[in-house]
Formats: sequence, C-alpha cells, structure tokens
Amino acid sequence: MKQRIYQIDAFTDKVFSGNPAAVCPLDQWLDDDIMQKIAMENNLAETAFYVKKDNQYQIRWFTPLAEVDLCGHATLAAAFVIFNYENHSQNIIHFYSPKSGALQVAKKGELLILNFPTDIFQQVELSKEIIDCFNFKPHLAFKGKTDYLLVFDNEDEIREAIPVFDSISKLEGRGIIITAKGDKVDFVSRFFAPKFGINEDPVTGSAHTTLIPYWAKQLGKIELTAIQLSGRKGYLQCKYLNDRVEIGGQGKLYLFGEIYLK
Repeated sequence: MKQRIYQIDAFTDKVFSGNPAAVCPLDQWLDDDIMQKIAMENNLAETAFYVKKDNQYQIRWFTPLAEVDLCGHATLAAAFVIFNYENHSQNIIHFYSPKSGALQVAKKGELLILNFPTDIFQQVELSKEIIDCFNFKPHLAFKGKTDYLLVFDNEDEIREAIPVFDSISKLEGRGIIITAKGDKVDFVSRFFAPKFGINEDPVTGSAHTTLIPYWAKQLGKIELTAIQLSGRKGYLQCKYLNDRVEIGGQGKLYLFGEIYLK
C-alpha cells in the first residue's frame, strides 16, 4: 500500500527555515497506530493527516510520540498542499478537528491565514518549578488550555534562554511558551515541549492563540507582527478577533513522495 506524503516548510518564504511538517492526504482514516508510527518515522515536530468529506477537510495532528489537540504550522502546511497540489479551486479551506472544532485557512496571494479559536488562559504563581525551567527568571506566568506562557523582560532573554528539559517535562501540560516584547516586531517567542518529543519547536502556530490575545491587550492593538526565535526562525502576521485569532504565514514545498506501508 502506498501513501502520498508532502513535507512543507511552514511560516517561511524559503526552504530550510520555518517549521517543517509532513502532510498525508487520506481517502479514509488509517488506524491510529499506523498514523502514530508514520509520525514517529517522519521524526518531525508534527505530521498532519486529513480526509476530505463533502466541502470540509477533517484533520488530525501527531508528534513522534502522541496525537495533539491543535497544531498551527501543520495546518498551514496541509492548506499549502491542498491549495497547490490537491485541486482545491476556492480561496478558503474549511478544516474540522475532533479536538479543536472548526478551523479555517484563507489564501491571500502568497500568504495563508489561519483562523483559530483564541486560547483561554489565566495568571498563575511563579513557582520554583516554573522558575527552574530556564536560566532567566520570568516576571509573569500564565496557564492556558495546554501550555504555560512565561513573560520575560526583553528579546535578548528570549534569544539567550537555556531550557532545562527535565524541569519542563515535569510540569503539567504540553509545553512552555516564552515571550517578550520585540525589538523590531511586536513580540518574539520560543516554544518547548520535550514531553511530546519536541525539545524546541521551530515555529508554533498554536502557541500564538495564547500569544496574540496577551500582546494585543498589552500593546493596545489588534494587528501584530511576530518572530519565533528558534534556530530556523519563523515570521508571523497576527490579528486579534476576540474569540478567534488570525495567524498568517507562507509555506514552501521541500519534498513530495510515497510511503510504502506494506
């Protein structure tokens, strides 16, 4: 049995940067065990699987170790594949996730704009367990649906932060977002999820469902620019829409091929 597979660099306009994601278009769902094994074999932060049903695309995302509730860069990658290689003629794609509900991606020129639900988060105590996760001390901590958000003093601290993966893995939740006001953009961030097999994610769309509402309120603006300061870097155009956020970026095809499942 053969299975089509694409690899897309998301949130970038050139290959070898942004965040790589694998995309597998399916005619019908594979067994969960097979999808998890494909994701493990790909060894990328995320592999997206989707099945077209009527005018909607059902989508799921797997890290090398587990299925996750939401993934932005792999959704952008899946939309890039559908728009460019899977005969989708409209400028909007309607996705549906069993774990995150209705998701939408619109095409505006080269830009793909994700429309995702806004995360709900609240401030939490700066406990020793949280402080021990990095070499710098954050001045605020929040907890969202799946991730912690730690706010630091400046962009240099985000760039130079050294994560302590054992400490991060002990916290309840998917991972930790760290952020600060940017020098040349509105805000910068990094993301770490060692518990899910992703020590540092190059660009994390889902983290921006937390970052966008936080910085929109802090800066008093609804349209924001952002950089994720991983080694590969990612560039995002963001908009706060109260209960939804828009996250815009580009994608580039790196690989197309076939998986041989038997």
